[in-house]
Amino acid sequence: MDELLIYLKYAPVASVIFAVTLITSLLAFYSEEVYGRFILNPYRVARGESTYTLFTSGLIHKDWMHLFFNMMTYYFFAFALELRIGHWQFGLLYVASLILSDIPTVIKQRENFWYRSLGASGAISGVLFSYIMFNPMAQLGLMLIPIPIPAILFGGLYLAYCAYASRRNLGGINHDAHFYGALCGVIITIILNPASVFIFFDTLSRALGRR
Repeated sequence: MDELLIYLKYAPVASVIFAVTLITSLLAFYSEEVYGRFILNPYRVARGESTYTLFTSGLIHKDWMHLFFNMMTYYFFAFALELRIGHWQFGLLYVASLILSDIPTVIKQRENFWYRSLGASGAISGVLFSYIMFNPMAQLGLMLIPIPIPAILFGGLYLAYCAYASRRNLGGINHDAHFYGALCGVIITIILNPASVFIFFDTLSRALGRR
């Protein structure tokens, strides 16, 4: 309970988003109505219908594994990022990344009636890459790589894989949302905190200077 109160005190926006996403995802697991109303259908959105799903699709997930990996990534970076950039700034970055990351999907799939997309990955990619702007040399672990690698290298590999996977439609995953969510995270961070550019390059130059 004490740990929960600490999160609510110092990172209230991240805490609320975390809780709401868990609750709505669980509701969607057991309610076809919630699932159907919240999921993104680019065909309908492109025609001005259910535009709210650009937001609500980020509040639900396909299954337990999808929810677990997204929330685990969120947990590791979101709370620290809110402490770094501020409360309303974090909320704006998260919601904007969530919505904007799906716009390219709507454009790309606007004639595909059967296409559906869901999950918070676009927004979480934005959070991750915003974090990288402030900590490019942080050591991040990958499940397929047994040793941690610098965040800047992780980011480059992430973007390259998303672009590659999107072109080949790998895994039935909306890789475009991941890619554009990451770009949104960088751009919005620079707009909200221009000093992040200096921090990013200064950290890199100091790290390279020690080698």
